[in-house]
Amino acid sequence: MGNNLYAGFARVDATPMMDISIAGYYKPRFAEGVLDELHVSALAIKSGDNTVVMLNLDHCGIHLDFMPGIKEAVMKSTGLPSEAIFVHATHSHTAPNFSLDPEKELEYKYYKFICSRMADCAKYAIDDLKPAKMGWGIGQAPNVAFVRRFRMKDGSVKTNPGVNNPEILAPIGDVDERVNVIRFDREGAETLVLVNFGNHPDMVGGSKISADWPAFMWKTVEKAIDNTRCIFFNGAQGDVNHVNVHPTKGDFNDMFNDFDGVSRGYGHARYVGRVVAAAVLQTYDKVNYVDVDSIKYKVHMAEIPSNMPTPEQIPEAHRINDLHNAGKDNELPYEGMMLTTVVAEAARMVLLENGPESFDMPLSGLAIGPVAFVGIPGEPFTKIGRGLKDTEGWELICPMCLTNGSMGYFPAKDAYDEGGYEARASRFAAGVAERIIEEGKQLLDELH
Repeated sequence: MGNNLYAGFARVDATPMMDISIAGYYKPRFAEGVLDELHVSALAIKSGDNTVVMLNLDHCGIHLDFMPGIKEAVMKSTGLPSEAIFVHATHSHTAPNFSLDPEKELEYKYYKFICSRMADCAKYAIDDLKPAKMGWGIGQAPNVAFVRRFRMKDGSVKTNPGVNNPEILAPIGDVDERVNVIRFDREGAETLVLVNFGNHPDMVGGSKISADWPAFMWKTVEKAIDNTRCIFFNGAQGDVNHVNVHPTKGDFNDMFNDFDGVSRGYGHARYVGRVVAAAVLQTYDKVNYVDVDSIKYKVHMAEIPSNMPTPEQIPEAHRINDLHNAGKDNELPYEGMMLTTVVAEAARMVLLENGPESFDMPLSGLAIGPVAFVGIPGEPFTKIGRGLKDTEGWELICPMCLTNGSMGYFPAKDAYDEGGYEARASRFAAGVAERIIEEGKQLLDELH
């Protein structure tokens, strides 16, 4: 086995126009300023006859309806097949919506703009291909990701119950603090660093455009290490976020309690970005170099049962959904995260009132020598990430959320019995997490 690897990189601006609607909450927001620019970034990898491009966009999540336009634009600019194109959203909650409806002028124009930007960036990255060697390492980012689902003293389960809530009994689940770091040393060009870590980028809030903590991370890495370019792919983050519900000393610096009971702050996004960047610095000089003589990619379709409502649930779901859509949340007897949960659950029930009974879910696999990636089109619980990482036969496995689609939450089976926002909002029936692990392991086996 020898080394036969090329790597290339590009980054282009993707900052939207003002007044465009912002995704991420169950309340309307419109862009009224820019805290930091949004970007498309691309990592191109080539070995032998195969080339892939991994694209990253500062966006909350790209619905499956938008993927064909993006893929077609990238295919046209690069000549790559669809399966060799990985489109990832970082999950920033301060980035714009898309629309396929020309009547929604700003969102439609922005979508067309992003299709063009994706195509340009992918081509630039391929044009930048240089001979490379690859190394990998695993760092640690402690105390920046926290379980966000809690059992309360009354036996209920709540997502984001609020800081210092005296009714909290205990967290449900655990956090994966491992930061996967992959380094590409190139002949006569910058070193490229890929970072994979699972945590919600929902730390900024408000109505100003921001790429949230991942942007602080890559900017810190590029400032700290000369001649380095950095790209980020979010991991399994569906049940973890940045909220420490029991802060001490300076933990609450640069934060405030937002409308939904979640503590946020632009300064805290900077802090988390720096901590994850520190995990990169922990490993950068001591990566384990491996030969790469091939790359392989594959899309595996999995049929997943849907979380359809019962006939008895339909009337109340319509009532809640109608009130919310009419801007009358104040007529509902809920507030904070519980209001978000009830509204999201009602929307899911109305959406699935007449089916479908199942969904086709594309799982995307990529093998770069002994390092593998599994792209999941939504927000997987940490259990899914751990389950995939435990697959034998690979030196490193990187789960990636919101890749080649955004289909919602993929909760662990227990969460459906326990309750909480994610399971009540999910369009998928209990067992989806375990099914993704099973199908993902099969995909990894097929990549060998």
